[in-house]
Amino acid sequence: MIIKKFQAKTEEEAVSAAKREMGENVVIMSVRNLKKKGIFSFLKKPVVEVTVGMEEETERPAQNAFSMLAKQTVATRQTPKDRDIYEESEPAVKKTDKVIEQRLDNLQSLLEKQFTKTSERDEFDKDEEEDSSVAFLKLIYNTLIENEVAEKYANELLDEIGKINTQKASVDFILGNIYQKMILKFGQPVTIPLGLEKQRVIFFIGPTGVGKTTTIAKLASRLCVNHKKKVVLLTTDTYRIAAAEQLRTYARILDVPFRVIYTEEEMQTALKDYSGYEYILVDTAGHSQHNDEQKDSMAHLLRAVDDSVDKDVYLVMSATTKYRDLLAIADAYSEFTDYKLIFTKLDETQTLGNLFNLCMYTGASMSYVTCGQNVPDDIEVFSPQSTVKQLLGGK
Repeated sequence: MIIKKFQAKTEEEAVSAAKREMGENVVIMSVRNLKKKGIFSFLKKPVVEVTVGMEEETERPAQNAFSMLAKQTVATRQTPKDRDIYEESEPAVKKTDKVIEQRLDNLQSLLEKQFTKTSERDEFDKDEEEDSSVAFLKLIYNTLIENEVAEKYANELLDEIGKINTQKASVDFILGNIYQKMILKFGQPVTIPLGLEKQRVIFFIGPTGVGKTTTIAKLASRLCVNHKKKVVLLTTDTYRIAAAEQLRTYARILDVPFRVIYTEEEMQTALKDYSGYEYILVDTAGHSQHNDEQKDSMAHLLRAVDDSVDKDVYLVMSATTKYRDLLAIADAYSEFTDYKLIFTKLDETQTLGNLFNLCMYTGASMSYVTCGQNVPDDIEVFSPQSTVKQLLGGK
C-alpha cells in the first residue's frame, strides 16, 4: 500500500494532484485543514492536506502500515471512552447538584444582559413585567429554536417544565430540569456489543453520500485493531464501483475478507462461508426514499439473514440534511426495518437540533456520530450530555 499526502488550496486541487501522480484509483484516507505557522501566519492562507492510499499490484496489501498507524493512535490517544466505544455507557443522568455544576454559564450571562438592557430602556409596563423564571424559559426556548430544534419539541419541553412551580424556582433549578429531561429523551446510546453469543451481522443503510462506507471503515478498524475481533466486510452497493473499491481497499489494509453481494442467495452463502467470524459489516447502496423498487430489494436482503445470527441495522444520516428530508428518509426505511441512528458530518454544521428532532420523531436509539473523514479517528459514541449542552447554548 502506497500512502502519500498532498497539499493544495482546496480539497479538489489536492485530490486532482494525487490522481495525476498516482492514478484514478487512489482512495482518500483523510482530509484536514492546515494553518500556516510563524509570526506572520495570519497573513497566509490555510491549505488543505489530503492523505491518499493506493495498493501496489506487486506487493501484498500493506496492512502493517495501517495497523502500525492505528496502534500508535490507540497508544497515544486511548481514553476510557475509546476503550468502551462498543459497550453501552454508564447511566448518563447525574445527580442534580452535578448537573447544576455543569450548567451553561453563557446562558446565564445572556439572561443577565437581557435584564440589563430591559432595565436601561425602562420601556415596559410594570403590570406586565415578567419574573426572572419566565424570562429565562423564553430565553431557553429561543436558544433551542436557534439551534434548529423543531418548535413542536421545544414547546413540549417547556410545557413539561411549566408543570413545575417555576415562579419561585431558581434559574439553576429550571436549567437542571431541562438538561435532565433532554438527556432522558435522547436515552443511552446503543452501540456494537463486544461480548457476543452468536455471530453478529450489521447492516448500514441510508442515502447516498452520507458517509456509510467511511463509517464502516472506522468501526471495522477499531474492532480489528483495538479489540482484535474477526471481521468481514461485505457490500451490496453494485451501483457505485468507487464505493465498492474503497471498501475493498480498506479490507486489504485491515487484512480482512471482502466480498461483493448481488443476491439474497449470495448473502446466505457468505454467512455460511464466514461462519467462523465474529462480525460481518454490510455496506448497502444508497437510494431515494421515493424508489419503491430499491426499497423492496433492501427489505428482501435484510430478510435473507435468519435467526441463526444476531442482526443490527444502523441508519446513517448526515447532520447537514434538511429536517423535512430527514423525516422522509426515516419514514422510508421504517417501512421495512427497525434501526439505530448514526449521524455523520457534525463538523460541517453549527446546529445539532436535527439529532434531537429525529431521535424524538423515530424513537430510535442513538449510537455513533462522526466529525470528519479521518480513519479510524473521527468517530465516537454519541454523548447525550455534550449534545444537550450545545443545544442549550453551551460551548
